[in-house]
Amino acid sequence: MAGPLLQTKFHVPRGRQELVARPRLTERLGEAGAPKLTLVSAPAGFGKTTLLTQWLAAAPAAPSVAWLSLDVRDNDPAVFWTYVVAALQRAVDGIGAEALTLLRSAQSTTETVLATLLNDLDALQHDVVLVLDDYHVIDAREVHDGLAFLLEHLPPHVRVVLAGRADPPLPLARLRARGQLVEIRARDLRFTRDEAAAYLGRSTGLTLAAGEVAVLDERTEGWIAALQLAALSLRDRDDVTGFVASFGGDDRYVVDYLVEEVLQRQPADVRDFLLRTSILGRLSGPLCDAVTGTAGGAARLAALERANLFLVPLDDHRRWYRYHHLFADVLHARLLAERPDDVPGLHRRASDWYERNGERAEAIRHALAGDDGGRAADLVELALPALRRLRQEATLRRWLEALPETEIRARPELGLTHAGTLLMHGELDGVEARLHDAERWVEARLSAARADTGEDAQDAPPSTAGQDAPPSTAGQDAPPSTGGQDPRVRKIQGEVAVYRAAQARIRGDVAATVMHARRVLDLLGEDAALERGAAAGLLGLAHWTTGDLEPAHRFWAESAANLERAGHHADTLGCTLALADIRIAQGRLHEAMTGYERGLRVATGHGPAVLRGAADMHVGLAAVLLERNELDAARRHLLAGEGLGEHAGLPQNGHRWRVATARLRELEGDADAALALLDDAERAYTPDMFPDVRPIPALRARLRLARGELDAALGWVRAHGLGADDDLTYLREFEHVTLARVLLARHGADDGDRALREAAALLARLLRAAEEGGRTGTVIEILVLQARAHQARGDGPAAQAALRRAISLAEPEGYVRVFADEGRALVGVLRAVEKQGDSRAYVRRLLAVAGRREVVAPAGLVDPLSDRELDVLRLLGTDLSGPDIARELVVSVNTVRTHTKNIYAKLGATSRRAAVRRAQELGLLPHGRTAPR
Repeated sequence: MAGPLLQTKFHVPRGRQELVARPRLTERLGEAGAPKLTLVSAPAGFGKTTLLTQWLAAAPAAPSVAWLSLDVRDNDPAVFWTYVVAALQRAVDGIGAEALTLLRSAQSTTETVLATLLNDLDALQHDVVLVLDDYHVIDAREVHDGLAFLLEHLPPHVRVVLAGRADPPLPLARLRARGQLVEIRARDLRFTRDEAAAYLGRSTGLTLAAGEVAVLDERTEGWIAALQLAALSLRDRDDVTGFVASFGGDDRYVVDYLVEEVLQRQPADVRDFLLRTSILGRLSGPLCDAVTGTAGGAARLAALERANLFLVPLDDHRRWYRYHHLFADVLHARLLAERPDDVPGLHRRASDWYERNGERAEAIRHALAGDDGGRAADLVELALPALRRLRQEATLRRWLEALPETEIRARPELGLTHAGTLLMHGELDGVEARLHDAERWVEARLSAARADTGEDAQDAPPSTAGQDAPPSTAGQDAPPSTGGQDPRVRKIQGEVAVYRAAQARIRGDVAATVMHARRVLDLLGEDAALERGAAAGLLGLAHWTTGDLEPAHRFWAESAANLERAGHHADTLGCTLALADIRIAQGRLHEAMTGYERGLRVATGHGPAVLRGAADMHVGLAAVLLERNELDAARRHLLAGEGLGEHAGLPQNGHRWRVATARLRELEGDADAALALLDDAERAYTPDMFPDVRPIPALRARLRLARGELDAALGWVRAHGLGADDDLTYLREFEHVTLARVLLARHGADDGDRALREAAALLARLLRAAEEGGRTGTVIEILVLQARAHQARGDGPAAQAALRRAISLAEPEGYVRVFADEGRALVGVLRAVEKQGDSRAYVRRLLAVAGRREVVAPAGLVDPLSDRELDVLRLLGTDLSGPDIARELVVSVNTVRTHTKNIYAKLGATSRRAAVRRAQELGLLPHGRTAPR
């Protein structure tokens, strides 16, 4: 976050001598049951904060207390969670360091940050209480969602306490039903008559008659703030009975009356100080001096505190204070009513002070509050680089949308930043207007430059700036002027083009994406590495989306080089991911492996902390190794990627890891686990700029098909409206190849001949398209499927020819699974190819792997054991425990249990000893091995 943390937000407010003990409430707060959430919810002035300080001070077994007083600035998720972690760190040494690192990362999600924080909390051995005071100021949906996630996964020894004026939008009903919620509400907080009498007696020093207490209690309905104000007015009064008798009962009027009574009794200089400083959320001596234009602010604050004039100390050194919220509201209302012309100047002085003291966020807030749009815009412009670098778009957007429209339109950097914050969230509404504003600014600067040089405006090229145009092509005919030697004009033109390219990419307009991205490269020189890197990446995306992979790879390589030159090493790993994905589609597994390995060296070569994207390099390596059937090496990389944590992965890492791990589980024979992982991957997927060329539903259909669940695969075909006569596009190529697999699987059914013909025709069309696009990885798979189709039609020579061609393409890159996955369907053709002497060693390797799928079960065993089940069976014949077997095979205990269950079913055994004996009888294990105890 921009600027230092306000340490005063972490201090537990100090109690007062006149506090009334309230055991009926403190006991409820401390009742057993370890609730996840304690909610103290009531209107202003009901003593919420005071009650919490009493409870914490009286707790018999004092927990570690993390206190955070919230304000409106905490609606930015990054700011909110930074303060929460900092508060916890003050309570518990060493907690949350990794979470703070993630919060500074541009790519981290809130759930990733909170998962890391929750792990730290779970490791603690003692109770922790996190108090969030004034939570009602939070209205950001993202913050509420993050807190709901935190509560859902909170360890039992950690408790969250919320105090606020309204119920938060959290799953209160669910927590209440589970017995995980303690609630203290206004009806609970109201003073009883005895508590009111005790409070009034202590605070006024008067002995009030029971009837007088009863009147005040009845008319205030136990509202503590009103009683406090009443107590102040009662001091030094001779006619106590008359005051009590005339005391009003309407809360709003009571407060107005009493505060006026208090203010009128203050000396003029004190009243003036109170009104002028009422614009401040927090008060210190130097700040008050700056705002009031007088000296002695620190002494004045100390005197106000001694007089109990609604001043709350925020630290132990009495340097920072705040007014009681209710009192501050009334003071500010009086200021606006009595001295409205003073308000802008007061805010300007506060803004100046905060800017001088390095608190730009507060400086901007006061500039906005004082209606000084120009100053606020100046400050926001100064803050832009830091906030954009830290990706605090929520704060930027809030500031920008609070600025006057005239300031935004006159400052292209601000307008374009606003457009960027909208596009960041996939919002297109409002973007075009901001881009038009920037174009009009550019045109005005160019016209002024032409006028200065005497160029005839009639000779200038036409411009489309300000004209109405379709959203995806607006500005596309704008002249490629470089704005002379004005670097600012050139930069604005380049940023407009970048945002137009991104806008077109979101809309799926490939032609416009290319056009605008190329304009960036035409406008900006080599010194604009970041902008050129963004434009090259957008060009790479455009070509990738259409399946034109070689240009896509070239542009992504250019993007990576620019980002590397700009020092954005972590961003280059995203480029590495794209480059490797493209090479895999092109069938170049060696180059993909080299890219991932190089990326891993970059990610781990910058000190003890790995760069974001390191986990993705491990997952990418695992995916290639799985295709090569190097399962143990793939498993190690998946475990390494998982061990680094989600913060070491790019946004789609969770999705990619689950897909690769599902593939590993499938090859290990655990299809149920694979399907569950695919379901998780689908939930983890969030759309981004990368094309989704291997959608989860198609992967799931393939796995269902491999399990013999043809009906489920046919359901997928119907649900996605796929047909053999569809127009073919790269984005749906994987789905159409999957459709061909489904059609081949229908061979032998009533309409099997027709399905086989449809499959053959579709595969022929797919092959032509993949060959034209240079997508050799897809070509290999299609040729394998064509071999199956020819074999099903009884055309052995054609099947062998297709397979020989697939082998010639696959052998140099080490493909295995694309052949081995076909099992029995291809073994006969592979043996025929082997006899012909083509790539004999490679074909024998394929047969060794594929042949395992057609292993004939020993006599008495109907369903053969998979490779992984055989591995587990061999270890079942030892004294290793289940967890030991899991560690030996580098899998989870649940996976071992699943394999064991399958082994028992296939061997007709009900125990480990019986399974081993049956395996020995069938020759699956050597005799003489000691059966496990």
